[in-house]
Amino acid sequence: MINALNLPAGVMKSKIKTYSVETFRESYIQPEQRIDTLLKADFGKFFIVKVEELIRLIKLPVPPVRSTNHTLIYLTEGEAIMTIGSETHTIFKDECLVVPAGQVFSFASLDLNKGYLCNFHNDMIIGKFGKAELLKDFEFLRVWGNPRITLGDQISSYVLPLFKRLLNEYTEHGLTNLAIIQSYFVALLCEINQAYKPMSASLQTNAVTITNRFKELLFSSLKTNHRVTDYASLLNITPNHLNKSVRAITGKSPTKWIDEAIVLEAKVLLHQSPLSISEVAAEVGIFDASYFSRLFKKYEGVTPLQFRQMIEKS
Repeated sequence: MINALNLPAGVMKSKIKTYSVETFRESYIQPEQRIDTLLKADFGKFFIVKVEELIRLIKLPVPPVRSTNHTLIYLTEGEAIMTIGSETHTIFKDECLVVPAGQVFSFASLDLNKGYLCNFHNDMIIGKFGKAELLKDFEFLRVWGNPRITLGDQISSYVLPLFKRLLNEYTEHGLTNLAIIQSYFVALLCEINQAYKPMSASLQTNAVTITNRFKELLFSSLKTNHRVTDYASLLNITPNHLNKSVRAITGKSPTKWIDEAIVLEAKVLLHQSPLSISEVAAEVGIFDASYFSRLFKKYEGVTPLQFRQMIEKS
């Protein structure tokens, strides 16, 4: 379910900071005159830039954050490394990486690459040339979708001219000719969608559906639901059925997915807030600070306090 700010249900209630494009620019992009030539008026709705031009202006590292918009990166040369959710992804030439709105992401390095970066609100898809149903068709824009898309030579030969046309139109006119921008952009997403492969494309449909619903519930109700039985009840299936389905599709147990999600939320809070360790624990729904510290250390190798001290030193 998408709410008025284009975020998955539950995100708005979190104390983790979610950045609009404007506030992300203020916090993580160098205040140089060059950025004003790259981002036109109304850039909070849509912008397209060359990856190699924008990355030079980013204040690195970018800690775990969320954005109200989707981000799409396509490379023509080199590689790009980004952590999305709890997984780190590397893409190369003729590949895309997608960060859905509301998903946690971070990156630390100045990668050597070339390509294109689009940042966009759902409104760029829903309009004169698009319908709300398209959002359901583009699985890569959902938090449980596969963020890495390999296009290959043929589809790259289709999408590259579209990226070039979009960049030229945006550079020359911004969003003045919105109908032109939107028509090319929807065509671009449709072409990319031809190459998209779910992370579990070859596995049985029922298990995939259960796993995707579990991930969506995990994303929206993590603070109040920490047990496999909680999610099984919400899905009206047995815990054993949920465990078998999620393991078959992802290779990880529901318990591990829950633990990793808790730790990820905690890491964002430790970066963004002055909350004490016990307060951070409470924010992720754990009221035993010692248990929280043990869980955090199990996955990160350091305690929450040591993690915060590492942040402060960096």
